[in-house]
Amino acid sequence: MSDHTTDPATETFLAVRNLLFTVAYEILGSAADTEDVLQETWLRWDKADVAQVREPRAYLVRITTRQALNRLRTMKRRKEAYVGPWLPEPLLTAPDVAEDAELAESVSMAMMLVLETLSPTERVVFVLREAFDVGYDEIAAAVDKSPAAVRQIAHRARRHVEARRPREVVSPSATRAALESFWSALETGNLQGLLDVLAPDVVLMGDGGGIKQAAVRPITSADKVARFLIGGSGKFPGTITCDPVVVNGNPALVLRLDGEIDGVMAIRAEQGRITGLYYVRNPQKLTRVESETTLTLR
Repeated sequence: MSDHTTDPATETFLAVRNLLFTVAYEILGSAADTEDVLQETWLRWDKADVAQVREPRAYLVRITTRQALNRLRTMKRRKEAYVGPWLPEPLLTAPDVAEDAELAESVSMAMMLVLETLSPTERVVFVLREAFDVGYDEIAAAVDKSPAAVRQIAHRARRHVEARRPREVVSPSATRAALESFWSALETGNLQGLLDVLAPDVVLMGDGGGIKQAAVRPITSADKVARFLIGGSGKFPGTITCDPVVVNGNPALVLRLDGEIDGVMAIRAEQGRITGLYYVRNPQKLTRVESETTLTLR
């Protein structure tokens, strides 16, 4: 990006950059790809005749959406060749995001995985309409569809998501309590303690991306998950520690092996018990978390 941060075009872009990042991330589930999309958006904005743009915010959202939709279609092919389950890239968020239940749910790991089940166009329409309340006409311009078609897509996507999204919104304190109980039981090898905090139909998903060892398929049921975790925790060749963080709007853990980041553990909790465990170990998805937590620790 240009160093001339005082010119109006740059100021306008920077003023909405956080919004553009959130839009692209909710569409893509990848912070690295989101940064690429924002770079492409900036290059197009920098070449535009901005004096002729009546609504810069809407214009920039439209460019970002188009670039993100193109990138999402490319990512779909990458995911088809991915080794094991694909999880969203963990995104560190400010603690106050967790207090905004609606925002926290929209970027949660569980919700991002639901969005993965939509087609690229459905996902874009759903995110713009439901998360950012963008008008149908504006969405239509971004995805090259008629407003009537966009309304139909939005209705179909909403119905699809409602059937799969988490059944209840859980407070940060309740999620944090479940996470603390989980880690305490795992750290001490307490099988019964794990069984007490895991829901009977809990699902564990691990993402190693073929680079780090992880379960190649989701593991289901409290007994299987608990035994897998306790068996696996004893095989780490070093000391495991954890740092509580807020990831994707919800309490989570950064796990370290002898001080080096090993992965990020996020959860989905309902009625005081964990229904979903998401462990991201793929180093390519941890660079952002690693750099930001390292800066925090300093």
